Order: sequence, then structure tokens, then C-alpha cells
Amino acid sequence: MSILEWARKVQGVAQSGLAFSPDPDDRKRYEQLQELVATILSSELTTPIEETRNLWHHEQGYATPKVDVRGAIFADEKVLLVRERSDGKWTLPGGWVDINDSPSEAVVREIYEESGYHTKAIKLAALYDRTRHPHPPMLYHLYKIFFLCEITGGKATTSDETDAVGFFGLEELPELSLPRVTRGQVERLFEHNRNKEMPTDFD
Repeated sequence: MSILEWARKVQGVAQSGLAFSPDPDDRKRYEQLQELVATILSSELTTPIEETRNLWHHEQGYATPKVDVRGAIFADEKVLLVRERSDGKWTLPGGWVDINDSPSEAVVREIYEESGYHTKAIKLAALYDRTRHPHPPMLYHLYKIFFLCEITGGKATTSDETDAVGFFGLEELPELSLPRVTRGQVERLFEHNRNKEMPTDFD
């Protein structure tokens, strides 16, 4: 288990304990666990402890994974990608699911915000545990939901988060933003697009 996996696990135990335990002594122990996680991460990541204390500052209640959605839109055997301003690399449009959004509503919103295209979700292609795919490590445990979508209107438009929009064939994929999507995931979505009767992938 990596240091980040360990930290997520212990933080989750402490967070859930604080959400449900009425006993003041138990709550103090859970707070000590959170401080221990912050201290060890600060040492391992050479980050000021004030920053590691704040990593989960707003997380309350029973600890669960976060949810990220991605939309795959195809035209003439090419997939729509957007280039992230943050790292200059390309990804399927998408992002966090907001409170009160369904996953399909969230992906339609994110696609429009990042690419300028209006779409509708037509298939749930995959639901992946991010930690089981070759993404770079991150602090949060995350589920990634991939939809096949169809364009219903709009035009290619950049945003505060993206500075380019384009369609790419499988053999001409640009450098991908690996925190967001992997080549293997994109390849699998090409397969789903060619055979929309394929069952949804999971894990």
C-alpha cells in the first residue's frame, strides 16, 4: 500500500468516526488520527503541515469516493478531445459531479463548458475505480464514469480550463493528460463506439 493509499484509508476511518461517534474521548482519538495523517504526509511529501491539515478540511460525514465524469463524442471515427490549460495536454471533456446533478447531467454540462458543444448521453460505457488504472497517484479516492455522447448543437469553443478543442483518430492521439484519462481508456471507448451493444465496463 502506498503512502497516499494509507493516508486515504486512515483519514476515511477518522472522518467516518467523527461523523457518527457521540463519545468525546473517541472523537478526540479520531482527531488525533487526522493530525497523525497530516504529520506523516507533511514529512513524506515535504509539504508544510498547514497544507496537509487542510487537504480534507471540508470533508465531513461518512467518507466515500468522489465522482468524475468523462464524455466520449465521436465523428468519422475520431474522438473529441480538449486541451487542458493546467498542463497543456489533452483529455476527454469532463470533471467533478456537482451536488444535485445526475451523472449524465454532469457530463453534458462539463462537455459544454469545456468544448462548446451541446450533447446528450447515449450510453454508460464504463465505471472505473481510478486506483486500478495507470493514472498518477492523487490524494482522493475517485470513481470515473465514462459516457458515449452525441452532439446536438453548439460549436467548438475554448474555456477558462481549456485552450483547444479537436477531433483525433486513434492513431493520431496527442499527449494525454494522464491524471484525467489514459490511452487504454480512450482505446476502450473507441471499441464501445464501434459496438454500442457492448456491456458497460466496471472496476
